[in-house]
Amino acid sequence: MTEELFIGLMSGTSADGVDGVLVALPTKGPGLKLLGHHHLAFEPKLRECLLALNSPGDNEIHTAQLAANALARCYGQVTLQLLKDTALPALDIKAIGAHGQTIRHRPAEFDGIGYTVQILNGALLAELTGIDVICDFRPRDLAAGGQGAPLVPAFHQAMFSAPDVSRAVLNIGGIANLTLLPANRLIGGFDCGPGNVLMDLWVERHLGQPFDISGRWAAAGTPQPELLNSLMQDEYLLRPPPKSTGRDHFNAAWLDKVLNHAAEIGIAPRLQDIQATLLAFTVESSAQALEQSLVTCQQLLVCGGGALNDQLMATLQRRLPGIDVTTTESACGMHAMHVEASAFAWLAKAFVHAQPANCPTVTGASGPRVLGTHHLA
Repeated sequence: MTEELFIGLMSGTSADGVDGVLVALPTKGPGLKLLGHHHLAFEPKLRECLLALNSPGDNEIHTAQLAANALARCYGQVTLQLLKDTALPALDIKAIGAHGQTIRHRPAEFDGIGYTVQILNGALLAELTGIDVICDFRPRDLAAGGQGAPLVPAFHQAMFSAPDVSRAVLNIGGIANLTLLPANRLIGGFDCGPGNVLMDLWVERHLGQPFDISGRWAAAGTPQPELLNSLMQDEYLLRPPPKSTGRDHFNAAWLDKVLNHAAEIGIAPRLQDIQATLLAFTVESSAQALEQSLVTCQQLLVCGGGALNDQLMATLQRRLPGIDVTTTESACGMHAMHVEASAFAWLAKAFVHAQPANCPTVTGASGPRVLGTHHLA
């Protein structure tokens, strides 16, 4: 079987760092062989800058351009480490598929097209690595009337669908997205609500930790039914697919507004109870989206950082007792933290071969489109 080597680089809504993979992909047909993986955490100043760019501020263009340069250097470090770890020269790599950092995502708003912004200096990344770079994957789908997200369902179908099992894939990063795969088919996918973003905000604010390790703080609290019910009334959750969301919607201001309203009507839980309720919110919004979309689901494959949260996984299994809730690694051998980066390597391959990679049934685009912008090395 003829194979090509690609690197996939991903930095997600959690803005905690860059995940990179070096993979071998067959030129024809499905399959993926992981050759290397590397994670680089963002320096605190860069993370603070990236998070700040999710909201309007002073001198945004200047700040965003310098952040795009800094991000390219981080992506470059991960790429060079992957080459070192695998003892492969840059010339052996067909291309890098780089997601960039989403700082705004407002599809179909304002003028009917809206916009999505993933900052990254792709030209600088090509210069630093000597490898062709494919990035800026989302705008073409928006131009065709789509949401530009999620882009991973086609990859999920290629890697995780099965002829005799009705599956769904739940990627729990900062935002949670769902892919519906009944019996070897892809019937849909969408962002179903917050993943880790609200839990991370709360634990960082009160414990100074970037995330709740294994969900231990949430496990020390008790979910508050009234507060959970208030969270579940959010208009995004009630909206039918196609839909996508991000920190533009689920952010600190949104959370504070909900909590302030709760306090006004006499709901004042302990800090750890709020964390437990936010975890329950991620579980409930994901579970309801699945139940409403794929009633025949037998197995739910979880990936992303949420798959490493023991409390979240246990709560999700209790909420969905008739479904086998497991990880992509347990079911298919792909580590939960490698899935998204691998997806962008796969998207780079699609671009190189001029193959459409969006799913109109997922994003709502008017048709299949080749996604990405090419920076030659």
